[in-house]
Amino acid sequence: MKCKTKREISEAEATFTKSGVPATKGKCPECGTTIFVMGETPAHEGLPRPEVVKKPKSKKKAKKSVAPKRSRKKIENLVIVESPAKARSIGSYLGNDYTVLASKGHVRDLLVTQLSVDVDNDFEPKYRVPNDKRATVKQIKDAVDSAKNVFLATDPDREGEAIAWHLAEAIDIDETAKRVTFNEVTRDAVRESFEHARSINMDLVNAQQARRILDRLVGYNITELLWDKVRNRLSAGR
Repeated sequence: MKCKTKREISEAEATFTKSGVPATKGKCPECGTTIFVMGETPAHEGLPRPEVVKKPKSKKKAKKSVAPKRSRKKIENLVIVESPAKARSIGSYLGNDYTVLASKGHVRDLLVTQLSVDVDNDFEPKYRVPNDKRATVKQIKDAVDSAKNVFLATDPDREGEAIAWHLAEAIDIDETAKRVTFNEVTRDAVRESFEHARSINMDLVNAQQARRILDRLVGYNITELLWDKVRNRLSAGR
């Protein structure tokens, strides 16, 4: 405890702190509390100062150098096709200004575990990206985000048109993306197709969706009947 009343120090003794600072140590004559007063007095004359040993400065730990984040490489022209083999061929025809990626088929489909068609709401389909396609979709989305121009070069039939539309929907590609089609994978045909880029043909997309929805409505319901009447796990085709 410290004495709260300022009184003369009894049994005063000149001393030094460990760091060599002069001080006077004593007691309060009233309460007996030890009092310690900093400052040099005549009593300190002739007293040897303690040898102060300086503590070595601790070495600062070197900060780990953090590599600067690499900026995402900007893509001038991104082309998306269905097949990896087709991607390699087209890439060799178009040159270094074009990056070609493959979706490996459809990237969205109706849910497997349910009908996925709202028969009470104009047969509205419910699509999702399958688990085994999520990595592919992410890779393509990252490329789309850094691309100046995007071309959807899937097959010229209704399935190819639907794949292009599903890609645009799943990855949220804006309306600047262009649709290119060619009937043969040759240098001349591929290069010429990019001179006649267009938007997605929704008539073809809707034709594919109608077929897919009908397949699901018929197949899903008949499959349940087959399971009930014939054999479990038996699936109905078209």
